[in-house]
Amino acid sequence: MKKIAIGGDHAGFEYKAKMVQALTEAGYEVKDFGPDSNASVDYPDYVHPLSTAIENGEHDLGIVICGSGNGVAITANKHQGIRAALCWDEELAELARQHNNANVLAIPARFVTYELAEKMATLFLATDFEGGRHENRVNKIACK
Repeated sequence: MKKIAIGGDHAGFEYKAKMVQALTEAGYEVKDFGPDSNASVDYPDYVHPLSTAIENGEHDLGIVICGSGNGVAITANKHQGIRAALCWDEELAELARQHNNANVLAIPARFVTYELAEKMATLFLATDFEGGRHENRVNKIACK
């Protein structure tokens, strides 16, 4: 069973709450890093601990959700061991895993329906990295 870390900000709170339930029902072990309401918050306060937990191997993959998806993706990508992909359709979510070995899915809640967000998450979590020709490229992403 994959361990999933999820978090974001106030704009992503409603989607996050639904997604935690859906993923738990699908059999994933889910850790909610917050926030716990739709009151205004600073997303780095939630995304940095989530990203650190993934880097440390406490969780296999992550999902971060905010209004545009940009802030949470940028924050997560400050971590050397994180490859966060901002996605707005199913094909991008699948390719992020297959070709880029993304380990965090960033969802723009104000630009996609919840149904699409859940489909992207489901596909992202079920898709494996292809390796092969993509592995050498992925290995060159992190700064040394």
